[in-house]
Amino acid sequence: MTGLKTDWAIDATAARRNKFYAASQHKFIPFKDPMVFKKGSMQYLYDAEDRQYIDLLGMNVCISVGHSHPKVVAAAQEQAAELTHCTTMFYHPVPAHLAEELTATLPQGHDWVVHFTNSGAEAVDLAMTIARTYTGHQDLLALRTGYHGPTAAAQSVTGIASWRHPGMPGHVAFVPEPNQYRGIFGENAGAAPYLDEIERTISSATEGRIAGMIVESVQGYGGIIAMPKGYLSGAAERVRAAGGLFIADEVQAGFGRTGDHMWGFEADGVVPDIIVMAKGIGNGFPLGAVVTHKKIAAPMAEKFMFHTYGANPTSCAAGRAVLDVIKTDKVQQNAKTVGGALYQRLLDLKDKHHAIGDVRGKGLMLAIEMVKDRKTKEPDRETTAAVFENCRDSGLILSKSGPTQSVLRMVPPMCLSLEDVEVVAEGLDQAFSALK
Repeated sequence: MTGLKTDWAIDATAARRNKFYAASQHKFIPFKDPMVFKKGSMQYLYDAEDRQYIDLLGMNVCISVGHSHPKVVAAAQEQAAELTHCTTMFYHPVPAHLAEELTATLPQGHDWVVHFTNSGAEAVDLAMTIARTYTGHQDLLALRTGYHGPTAAAQSVTGIASWRHPGMPGHVAFVPEPNQYRGIFGENAGAAPYLDEIERTISSATEGRIAGMIVESVQGYGGIIAMPKGYLSGAAERVRAAGGLFIADEVQAGFGRTGDHMWGFEADGVVPDIIVMAKGIGNGFPLGAVVTHKKIAAPMAEKFMFHTYGANPTSCAAGRAVLDVIKTDKVQQNAKTVGGALYQRLLDLKDKHHAIGDVRGKGLMLAIEMVKDRKTKEPDRETTAAVFENCRDSGLILSKSGPTQSVLRMVPPMCLSLEDVEVVAEGLDQAFSALK
């Protein structure tokens, strides 16, 4: 359409990447051999040779309602044709409408306000700044194996060494994640001992008064670790008692993905002080947001805070369409129904394949964890990598995650159908059986 030529040859694309991409972009490549995607349609992806795949990764959980969803694309195209970008120095109705519609999905009776960012990592950075500004304290708590983004500040609250680089800011203390499969207090230990660890950490690794704590209601990259009942509400209580704010990272678990609720934190009846959103909010368009109470945001007015494309009207138009599709297409209910069916089929696979140590998740946020021995629970990174590679042959795209890369994470577009469930289960079965 533009007259610019694009070479879709896999070898040529790989050669250009290898020559012109910086080293910092070389590690985050999942498959041994290069893969080029040319087209996406709802839950499906098509490579440069037009082979169809079921996308169980959702392009890193960014595709919430479907690849190139017609309503989302149409909304973005219409806005881009009128005015592609408008800086927040000026007023524009589209971001203002999105802010209103976004807050309407949150617990009512609160004075919610929104600051749009370009990405989830930027939203995490801003949430940390808001917490420190409002409370006047510096120390933050985060969970081990939690992932919150690649920027310097977001790295500082990420508890996975392979994502951390030199030069991160300090004043962060980590508490053990309440993993009910391989947590430090044993299997199915519940929330109580981990809540005690929050108190111990505050009294030993901080100044005693903290800025806040950031928690994913379901850890995403950490391996799909759902917080046990009572943990989020109990953590919020202890953090507030120490003068801090409770920050819910809903970048991966939000927008109906867990099935039972629009927001993951709702499962525990807690109302966060700050909520971080991104990925699914734009269905592939770059957009993030920090939502908090008006009084908490108020001190930020004393200094400039600006994100160049944060309230970009094209991305915000896509965001408005996403919220509309979630409602009209009953996406949350679909995540619960289809996710529940897929979960059961994953349990069947566990019965058949001894390499599977655990199956877990909520809605369309699911995981299989591989172990060398079910009794010792020693992580099996090699088997995970082999099954992952075999899934490509089965027409499935998912991800290796977890601190030891021993988890297959499934976070597909929430339009995945019941008909797809059997295809996914058979494909995974083939991927495991091919190991023998």
